[in-house]
Amino acid sequence: MTPLPYSGDSGEFVTRVSQTMVFANQQAGGGKPVKLLPECEQVFRQAGVTADIRITASLDDLEDQALKAVESGAKLLFAVGGDGTLQGLVNAAFGHDVVLGIVPAGGGNDFARALGLPQNPLEALRALLQGQPRYVDLARVRFSDGRQRLFLGGGGIGLDADTAKFSGGAFRNWPGRTRYIASAICAYAGYRRRRVRTDIDSKGSVPSWQECVLASVLNTPTFGAGIRLSPDARINDGLLDFVFLGELSIWRLLSVLPQLALRGTLNLPKLRVIRFRRMCIETETTAYFHGDGELLGPTPAEIEVVPSAARFLAPKPEER
Repeated sequence: MTPLPYSGDSGEFVTRVSQTMVFANQQAGGGKPVKLLPECEQVFRQAGVTADIRITASLDDLEDQALKAVESGAKLLFAVGGDGTLQGLVNAAFGHDVVLGIVPAGGGNDFARALGLPQNPLEALRALLQGQPRYVDLARVRFSDGRQRLFLGGGGIGLDADTAKFSGGAFRNWPGRTRYIASAICAYAGYRRRRVRTDIDSKGSVPSWQECVLASVLNTPTFGAGIRLSPDARINDGLLDFVFLGELSIWRLLSVLPQLALRGTLNLPKLRVIRFRRMCIETETTAYFHGDGELLGPTPAEIEVVPSAARFLAPKPEER
């Protein structure tokens, strides 16, 4: 993995921060993040860090409390949860001089994986408390009504967006990758291919009005708890990856499931990957764009990379 750009001074960053806030959404992850908080607090205490821990009633409440904390002078904010919870923290803190951290306690944890963190939440927290800030890119999506949202890992329309509905609903408490695979199978059963048109700033873009099964935008190499959809994607290269699949038969889906379940690999020869900085995606019939597993808004959608948009705690390079 390419080391992330260093943005801190020498010495331990965390112990020099005067105010550390920790947020967990009680509605997320079947309550797992909230249950982890006493152990997280002990890890902070052992590291000599006093952490102000907040349990929020919802993601909106988390964003509201995080924004108030930033405006009152907090400089280090942690999210205990998954990519969806972290997305809320990022949107609240964007544009402010703060450093963010993630204790991976969600179903996917793909952004934490891209940072090089252990998947065990307490091991990840210990690594971060010895780490330093690194600059990372974010993705920003704008909708025709003027609304916009930042996301960190993966987004898009098509089968992955329909999968997000199931993974956040019927299968929300299933562990790890099985949650996304089960959700994808259910989504595929009722999926009808959409016609999409893309305007992209990179050569070799997808021709206008093509049918698609998958039209995804990735900042991280993986989505869905480690499924390697775009292995060469990086969170610090100033680019996003557009992943397009025009068709997928049920027989082909069944043939890739074993590798997908065991190793997270997706061997689909017709999968196309295009690197870009800005693109617009339209659909003939309205479809919802998701980011980090959260449905964000209806098409058309404009997506762009925001280079070096946030600072995240990450393990020291020699530890990764």
